[in-house]
Amino acid sequence: MAMIGHLLGLLTWFVGPLVLYLVKKDESPYVRRQTAEALNFQITLLIAYFVSFVLTFVFIGVFLFMIVGVGALILSIMAAVAANRGEDYRYPFNIRMVS
Repeated sequence: MAMIGHLLGLLTWFVGPLVLYLVKKDESPYVRRQTAEALNFQITLLIAYFVSFVLTFVFIGVFLFMIVGVGALILSIMAAVAANRGEDYRYPFNIRMVS
């Protein structure tokens, strides 16, 4: 379930990790930690995409969109692989709002 929480972020942004967090948080401390981490990462990405959108008016946002997208894909896959092995994964660039 922890791996699914990380992968759902790629498909549903913050909605998938949020639903999984709300459903499974009382069943397993490991799944709660990992889905909270995935949810926090998706919220951080939402902020980064908003900043990129604002910066598209000065053209640098176009490049920032690409960088954020590729980084999100790579980090989400790394997190899913770590969660599949049963390891705790913490995203390097993450604003931790949900604990």
